[in-house]
Amino acid sequence: MIRTFCTHEIRKVRELSGSLWEFSPCTGDLAGRKYRTAVPGCWESMPDFSSYRGVGVFSREIETEGAFRLVFKGVSHTARVCLDGREIGSHYNAYTPFAVAVTDVMAGRHLLEVYADNTFGEASALHIPNDYMSYGGISRGVLLEELTDTYIEYIHAVPVMEKDGWKALVSVKVKNWSAAGKACRLYLDLAGIASEAMELTLEAGGEKTVDFQLSAAEAEAWEIKNPKLYTVRATLSDENGAFDDQIDRMGFREIRTEGKDILLNGKKLRIRGFCRHEDHPMFGCALPYAAIQQDLETAMDLGANAIRTAHYPNDELFLDLCDEQGILVWEENHARGLTLEHMQNPNFERQAETCIEEMITAHINHPSVIIWGILNECASDTEYGYECYKKQYDLIKHMDFSRPRSSASCKFKTDICFGLPEIVSYNLYPEWYHETPASEYVKDIYDWVQRESEGSGKPFLVTEIGAGAIYGFRSHTLCKWSEEYQAKALEDQITAVLEQEGCSGIFIWQLCDVRVSDEWFASRPRTMNNKGIVDEYRRRKLAYDVVKRIYHAYEDK
Repeated sequence: MIRTFCTHEIRKVRELSGSLWEFSPCTGDLAGRKYRTAVPGCWESMPDFSSYRGVGVFSREIETEGAFRLVFKGVSHTARVCLDGREIGSHYNAYTPFAVAVTDVMAGRHLLEVYADNTFGEASALHIPNDYMSYGGISRGVLLEELTDTYIEYIHAVPVMEKDGWKALVSVKVKNWSAAGKACRLYLDLAGIASEAMELTLEAGGEKTVDFQLSAAEAEAWEIKNPKLYTVRATLSDENGAFDDQIDRMGFREIRTEGKDILLNGKKLRIRGFCRHEDHPMFGCALPYAAIQQDLETAMDLGANAIRTAHYPNDELFLDLCDEQGILVWEENHARGLTLEHMQNPNFERQAETCIEEMITAHINHPSVIIWGILNECASDTEYGYECYKKQYDLIKHMDFSRPRSSASCKFKTDICFGLPEIVSYNLYPEWYHETPASEYVKDIYDWVQRESEGSGKPFLVTEIGAGAIYGFRSHTLCKWSEEYQAKALEDQITAVLEQEGCSGIFIWQLCDVRVSDEWFASRPRTMNNKGIVDEYRRRKLAYDVVKRIYHAYEDK
């Protein structure tokens, strides 16, 4: 399953995932041995590869009618794609989609091979040993699209509220891969509310991005309790009729900041959220539809209205489900805990900026996404870091003017980047990594931001706060790692944040326990980050009922 709705009615599309592929490791004692495994999936789910870090090749036969495009929603973390032994594409980053168009191919059967590499090293500036697991494999869905000589690359739809009502700013990118020019008609329809058409002429091998402004005065706003979605469809036709299409969805909602407030459709927003990794003991980072929905149902039962996609762009299935259920999303590029030395890796800037470009290009239409985040806990207290933050914030603003930007900082009273984004965000762990009472520490950090930083007067979010507990470990002594201590610490922490004047909300760290890189064993019992409200199998800890009680009590405050 790739999306929760149909994205094409004319273009011929086949899902290559949801099936068994042949897998063979390329390194180690088992190199060359052949296995059958499910795609999407992580090789860590296979009995022989639970801790394998290396290269593996996934292969299968495909049959095509001629030119086609392969769409990969995620390969972890570096991919090399081959057709009949010839390399046709490559990609870095497990968490963003990519596509490979193949136009010089004969109809018939072909061998498709995907080499996945999850090793660490200088070539990988973002995937490093970290407080979460970098899995290996084809971890998200794969599509094969049969291409006509001219096709639609994407639809981008941005809602804008004006005095006379809603408008949709829509951009449609069209490509012509053939050796001849192409004349065609582009027709755009917004759920029957508005439509427009344009005649196009594309040069051989050329492309065009066509911009539309559609009036949608009668559209209902997308709200948390009424997440109304509208279908946007672009169709290409010529004298022989319609030959290609693209279907997506949008919601009409406005997200902006005003003083210290975040406003959703003009109303003050108080975020009650969780940070969530894509991680599950049975599936690794390749969570199926039902498991994703189970996590969202758990978050909603707890009283949450928002999820932070720590620390990377998420599977688009997750965003579709958030769109449909009115769950707000902070989505961020892939970069967590990078020191100045890490950020000076010659590959860092290019890889981090490419991640932003791919994230926004793929996910700009999702109304649930209300904040773009960057560079979690990176070197925002250095001049070099400042320049990196500025470049990435500028890139986001260039690509999408409609959403505020932020970054979760852990540079306490030393961050020099708060003048750049619209929202100031801090990761705080009072009563866990230090003993300062939460009520004192939250106020102290907030007051410093207002008095001494360039973030003064902006909305303030606590983007991580929490404490660890090992499921089943109970102790009347309230010692750390016990469920009792976690429950008490979270009650203190959440109350302190939600009672802090000027604070726009909280993301608890975290919803579920997750696996971490083996290199983190010394500070992570079980090689897990154990700060989940539920454990990795989604079993409730004592903190569950505490968080649920507090979050629901603040629903209307």
